[in-house]
Amino acid sequence: MNKYKKLAANTAVFAIGSFGSKILLLLLTRLYTHNISTGDNSTKSLLEQTANFIIPIATFSIAEAVIRYGLDRDYDKREVFTSACMVEFMGIFVMLLFSPVLYLLPYADGYVPLLLLYVLASSFRQLNSQFVRARGLVRLFALDGILATLSLFVFNILFISVLHLGVTGFMMAVFLSDFCSGMFLWIVAGLGKFFDLRYYHPQITKMMLRFSIPMIPTAVLWIITGFSDRLFVRYMADFSLSADVGDVAAGIYDAASKVPNLISMVSTIFFQAWNMSAISENNAQDRSIFYYRIFSAYQSIMFLGAGFMIALVKPLSAILIDASTDPAYARAYEFTPVLIIGVLMMSLNQFLSSIYTATKKTTHSFWTSLIAACVNLVLNVILIYLWGVHGAVIATFVSYFVCYVVRIVDTRRLIYFRVYYGRFALNLGVLFFMSIMAIKEPAGLIPTQVFCLIFLIIFNSSAILQTVKKLLKR
Repeated sequence: MNKYKKLAANTAVFAIGSFGSKILLLLLTRLYTHNISTGDNSTKSLLEQTANFIIPIATFSIAEAVIRYGLDRDYDKREVFTSACMVEFMGIFVMLLFSPVLYLLPYADGYVPLLLLYVLASSFRQLNSQFVRARGLVRLFALDGILATLSLFVFNILFISVLHLGVTGFMMAVFLSDFCSGMFLWIVAGLGKFFDLRYYHPQITKMMLRFSIPMIPTAVLWIITGFSDRLFVRYMADFSLSADVGDVAAGIYDAASKVPNLISMVSTIFFQAWNMSAISENNAQDRSIFYYRIFSAYQSIMFLGAGFMIALVKPLSAILIDASTDPAYARAYEFTPVLIIGVLMMSLNQFLSSIYTATKKTTHSFWTSLIAACVNLVLNVILIYLWGVHGAVIATFVSYFVCYVVRIVDTRRLIYFRVYYGRFALNLGVLFFMSIMAIKEPAGLIPTQVFCLIFLIIFNSSAILQTVKKLLKR
């Protein structure tokens, strides 16, 4: 099987395993907005982001090293997994010692025990799922994604819709779903056979930590980039010139981010397969051509997907966001188009990060993420002060865009591949024009959006067709 077909086959498996489950997760947005007020929805989002902030620190991001070294045939998988488990055990122990600090967070009041359980279960599942993928068990990995989401869906309905536990119910649902998923992988994949203290290897551990430790600030910085927007929108009510700040505005902003998650969903499915191919083909002689063709096709598909979502932003928002119980949610679509473009830029940055993983240059991933986080924080203070939620949306896009510019220059020094900047700029310009039209809703909106979509299809078709030809070639 050639490298293109292998990438397509893995992507198909991940898509089959993930697409239905991701749709269920998006449908949960209606459940949350129907049963949880805008203020409490903001609290839910902040707790979720806090857990995502803690996980890479508590686990030393060792799961990232598991996929990199687990796929490498030069290393014993038992040594890789046992060493990773020991690192994670130590990190979790230290986290528990310092957990009283979490009581200082105003929005975490009453939720700290559940937050710790959330982190423990998610870390357990993450390590197991990455090792399963490193062993090449992509079908099991995909099946687990389906089962985990189904269990999350059921637990959410039980705790939120039936028992009306609100934010507490959400935290309980995530904990139980991740714990069940981790145990399922441990038992079915027979991970106990790979965990044995006799295979703990100090040198392997040091090597994996050298790889993973720069990923800790990288993960944290990306979370800060997405996390800080909500914090500033929520807590700048007394300092902003805009009325679009406070608890309700933060809840609206969180709801507005649900539609762009469709872009993130597609990107994550592809990235899971692509990351494996990037590592496997790291030493191939034609890797530059391979990267060029895949990146060109991926970029074109993402621009097309973003274009369709911007054109359909209002009906998509109506489907995913239930404004019947809180009319404030009805405004969410106004902030969504630019967020879609921001998530598109984040997805392109994710693709480029695979080069840092494949070449083991994870420190580059750190400092490029640091640039994005700094830009985001500075712009949040200025733009949210001036324009509220609209300022947060603009700050998000600009920070991801700056990171993309830096990474596209830096990664091509490590693995050179052709990039057409004019094509990128024109695609981006069309998306912003469509965004303005979607927000302003002028006369002639529908024919204008249709014309833009036709242009995007024609303009991006050649890059996609070139890769398809390689896929069909024997």
